[in-house]
Amino acid sequence: MTNSPDQATPNPSPIITDEGAGAAPAGESALVDETAPAGETTSAGETAPADETSVDGTTPVDQTAPMTRAERRAAEGSTPAAGPDPVLDARTFDRIREPRGGARLPLGDGTWHQLARQYVWVQLISSGILLAMVVAAMLVLTLAFGQTWAWIPGGIITVLLVWTIAITPRQARSYGYQLRRDDLVFRRGILWQRVVAVPYGRMQLVDITHGPLDRGFGIAQLKLVTAAAATGVTIPGLTQDAAEKLRDTLIDVAETRRTGL
Repeated sequence: MTNSPDQATPNPSPIITDEGAGAAPAGESALVDETAPAGETTSAGETAPADETSVDGTTPVDQTAPMTRAERRAAEGSTPAAGPDPVLDARTFDRIREPRGGARLPLGDGTWHQLARQYVWVQLISSGILLAMVVAAMLVLTLAFGQTWAWIPGGIITVLLVWTIAITPRQARSYGYQLRRDDLVFRRGILWQRVVAVPYGRMQLVDITHGPLDRGFGIAQLKLVTAAAATGVTIPGLTQDAAEKLRDTLIDVAETRRTGL
């Protein structure tokens, strides 16, 4: 029986190059330690790859780190943005009317939002209806029942209503509100000025109301209720869209601010 020639058995162990011994023989590849940490040099003198990047070339964010509620609200844009707003400033006056005296309360920096122009018509119609009712009652008491004394209270009320109608357009332009980082600032008045700052974290209720005449002109009033009754604010003459957006914004921001109390 003839013995077949011995077949060459491949060497199962890879060739590992020693440090400083130079490159591996031709045809053999050096064994690279793929478990080396990123940024460290392997035994083959190569640098391990750094953290992988996403497809668009940006480093992926560590999704394992949980976001706080305030960070999540801020990322979703719950903080009121500065500058004109297409909803809050739609169909409103162009600027706030200030008193002429030098001792007036300054407006300060920031963007002031104003009331809708339809608010003036609502106030004029309401005051006109009340004035007509007062005059009618005064004439009935005087002519039908001979009560001439009705001219005294009726005359006083008539003068007040006429004065109210005359200053309504100017008074409506003195209203304004500003959304700052931590609070809402509301101002109104020409002769009797009032400026109130309501912290977002103290708001307890945001209420929207509108009567039949308000609905006819597409406006509403928004009321902010806080723990202290003196700091409550009622913003009249907002458009329906502005009132709803302002309500949602204040609720979101108030919820975020309360997390830190």
